[in-house]
Amino acid sequence: MERIYLDNAATTPLDAVVIEEMVKVMNSYYGNPSSIHAQGREVRTLIEKARKTVSGLLNATPAEIFFTSGGTEADNTAIRCGIAAFNIKHAITSKIEHHAVEHTLNMLLEQGVIDKLSFVNVDAKGNIDYDHLEELLKNNERSFVSLMHANNELGTLTDLERVGDICEQYNAIYHCDTVQTMGHYVHDVRKLKAHFIVCAAHKLHGPKGVGFLYVNHSIKISPMIFGGAQERNMRGGTENVYGIVGLAKALQIAYGEMAEHQQHIQELKTYLKDRLSNEVPDLFFNGETEPEKSLYTVLNVSFPAMDMADMLLFNLDINGISASGGSACSSGSNIGSHVLTGIAADPNRPSVRFSFSKYNTKEELDFVVEKVKQIVSQNVTV
Repeated sequence: MERIYLDNAATTPLDAVVIEEMVKVMNSYYGNPSSIHAQGREVRTLIEKARKTVSGLLNATPAEIFFTSGGTEADNTAIRCGIAAFNIKHAITSKIEHHAVEHTLNMLLEQGVIDKLSFVNVDAKGNIDYDHLEELLKNNERSFVSLMHANNELGTLTDLERVGDICEQYNAIYHCDTVQTMGHYVHDVRKLKAHFIVCAAHKLHGPKGVGFLYVNHSIKISPMIFGGAQERNMRGGTENVYGIVGLAKALQIAYGEMAEHQQHIQELKTYLKDRLSNEVPDLFFNGETEPEKSLYTVLNVSFPAMDMADMLLFNLDINGISASGGSACSSGSNIGSHVLTGIAADPNRPSVRFSFSKYNTKEELDFVVEKVKQIVSQNVTV
């Protein structure tokens, strides 16, 4: 039996067309894009063509797109350089953000770069409190706001446009981690009021080790990585040409097939949710699950307390099912999911995040349900 891969929120398999495009570049182009000779110029053309493709899909200008090594670097650059550029002393985030955001802001607080770090309230499903966000902005000096579009563990969506409107009202700088939603939803930056959004190509069937940072033309930041004049003096280091070409092709495919894939994947998510709800006792779901409130690629399942709960993922794995998850942090322990802890989930209940892609099928989910039922029935605590 072939393995069933349901950890697409962690990374996705490369699209065959993307591989073909990258191999073509690897075989035929080897010049350094910073070189002025013919081989260098033709590689530079590939990068700028990719930049134009990405910017066109986002309704941005090419000058607003900067290629990075992935989402973590893009988040770090937006936060560290955005805060430095405007000498901002107050940052706002939530306790369920990705570690690339949470750890970066905590580091800036520890170093004294910012004086205050506020956390907007979130409810038990991971929805942010927009009224509380406004209070935090209203009662402080100019702030830097970092709130993700879709939570990577729960799938709960934040209204990117509403946050942008609130930030604009209080002259805040707004960074939105869009790693989980890039290529899954249309991002028209002319309609958004985010100053920064980000992408990691491997979340949308592109290569690992490459992403981009969108920086709105209305602001100017300094680079985080020094050493060369690459990316229009915004990021030192020879460009990952094959990765950049692969990113642009993956995003182009994602936009071209978005409606079809969204319908297919949403059907898979609903199918698995309904079958598990009907066939596994004492089960519920972490985060929002309604289509208009939830990322259609993610379903986070809270299982009943069971013996050897920490072996749940291992048991799925030995049955040929790849997924991820964990539990809320127990009292006095740093081990566990900070996201589940942030929504006050029960630490005694193990959770599994199933995340889907265009390559998954209902037949695979039927197998998953049967194996889940077996594992739970053998291990549930009486």
